[in-house]
Amino acid sequence: MIRFTVNGEVHELDVEPRRTLADALRDECGLTGTHLACEHGVCGACTVLVDGAPVSACTYLAVEADGREVATVEGLADGDRLDPLQEAFIEHGAVQCGFCTSGMLMAAKALLAEDPAPTAERVARYLRGNICRCTGYRKVIEAIVACGRT
Repeated sequence: MIRFTVNGEVHELDVEPRRTLADALRDECGLTGTHLACEHGVCGACTVLVDGAPVSACTYLAVEADGREVATVEGLADGDRLDPLQEAFIEHGAVQCGFCTSGMLMAAKALLAEDPAPTAERVARYLRGNICRCTGYRKVIEAIVACGRT
């Protein structure tokens, strides 16, 4: 049995020791914004924040989240009001198919918490673990840099 907070809501789950955080979030918590792609921790689609740090939820065990704060893409918006980072992605056309977007947003959220006004070079280095097959990253980087300036 584990107990953790996801997007401000406490969850108590009975999970097998080998259950990943991604599977627990998707199946037990109903938070399907955390996408599974490579399932080896190399593509970034499943990125969530645990105590503010980005982790690959596909390789992070749910039991490791016991007693911790987890943030997923569903927690960015406040009702119908999008997070400024989500707004910047829309304004800059940084969303293509959308499969990598939740992971990109969560990694960017962690970066902006660490560095409120990152350079394009810093953003590119920080996102090296988040793979996108559609955009070529330019618009994603522009959106994050612009969001950091506001």
